[in-house]
Amino acid sequence: MFKKILIANRGEIALRVIRACREMGIASVAVYSEADADSLPTKLADESVCIGPAAAAKSYLSAPNIISAAEISGAEAIHPGYGFLAENAKFAEACDSCDIKFIGPKAESIRMMGDKSVAKQKMRELGVPVIPGSDGPIDDEAEALRLAAEFGYPVMVKASAGGGGRGMRQANDADELAHAIQMAKGEAEIAFGDATVYLEKVIQNPRHIEVQIMADTHGTVLHLGERDCSIQRRHQKLIEESPSPVVDDLLRNKLGETAVNAAAGVDYHGAGTIEFLLDERGDFYFMEMNTRLQVEHPVTEMITGTDLVKDQIMVAAGEPLGYTQADVEFRGHAIEFRINAEDPRNDFMPAGGQVTLFNPPGGPGVRNDTHLYSGYTVPTFYDSNLGKLIVWGRNRDEARQRARRALDEYIIVGLKTTIEFHLEVLNDPGFISGEFTTGFLDTFTFVSEA
Repeated sequence: MFKKILIANRGEIALRVIRACREMGIASVAVYSEADADSLPTKLADESVCIGPAAAAKSYLSAPNIISAAEISGAEAIHPGYGFLAENAKFAEACDSCDIKFIGPKAESIRMMGDKSVAKQKMRELGVPVIPGSDGPIDDEAEALRLAAEFGYPVMVKASAGGGGRGMRQANDADELAHAIQMAKGEAEIAFGDATVYLEKVIQNPRHIEVQIMADTHGTVLHLGERDCSIQRRHQKLIEESPSPVVDDLLRNKLGETAVNAAAGVDYHGAGTIEFLLDERGDFYFMEMNTRLQVEHPVTEMITGTDLVKDQIMVAAGEPLGYTQADVEFRGHAIEFRINAEDPRNDFMPAGGQVTLFNPPGGPGVRNDTHLYSGYTVPTFYDSNLGKLIVWGRNRDEARQRARRALDEYIIVGLKTTIEFHLEVLNDPGFISGEFTTGFLDTFTFVSEA
């Protein structure tokens, strides 16, 4: 087992990994930019190393700076968290070349699944149902028009190296397609340094369902159930829950078996997520595989009693998971709410500033994953996520009522947040019934006064 792990990230996920390390008796090293010098991870880690200025490109995205910090501190392994370099195959290879263990899948798995068009082709070969689309990148506008006519509109142009909703443009007819390709390519080039795009048919009124998988290097590949991530804004998830209100045991087993076969088929190790779209008929289609820990991993932990970060570390150290699919039990219902520094009444505009008062909720079935504290100044250089509120209940209704109570108790003074938005969603009839799709927010409006 490792004696010291460096966390190549910031905010709540850095703190999450630090806590897992401490419980395992492993020393932790936090890295930070100049903008994060006063962050909670730097205060709670065993060691802290500054890796550059505020700009992410010169700090959290700088592989040389991070690897240098690991070498200076004597860290044997690097946990990338999510975002930044978590799904960067070159970074994983750089770690290996420096004899530092990358806590994640093999570089070749990251590379294969990171190219969305290649991933789709691999899933086809494994017999996993995929959304109808181009066999590879779209290079010719005429070919795109031909395929779109074959699939039927609307279609989605997607960045091959994409993620997080970036590099995606919908075209509802032939007139919109050329513009959608140009826009998606431009955004993909800026976001990922790769303008390659592919074409995919739009599944009407879908649910976004993902399956958590975990695999060790001793032949164990298992799933930990599904998460429903359909409440999202511009393809960015805001609320996630497990189990899904529309997935029964039969469908859960089918989704789980498909995800396990997909992971095994690419010789995957560690934590990963297979994402599907579920249509109105109950048919599901592969969208992509995230080769990292997900932001929403706590809802899975809450209903299964597992610790996915500890499992990641165990697998990276070459240890067996210590449990099998037969040992996985699903208990109750969990919902996660992303608490972002955004103004939901102003198109979710980011809203940094100083937290003058912070009082998170507590009580039975309530978990807070956050790096906030009173007096902390939220920088505007990074993602707006302040943390996650996760609630558990014996059933979905109890979890929802507990969430209302917890969000009512949540106090963050000094900046706008999404707390009020989440309270509004909890009172929405569509959310209460569980009858919603990824288009939920297209018709959602605040009913209370500003």
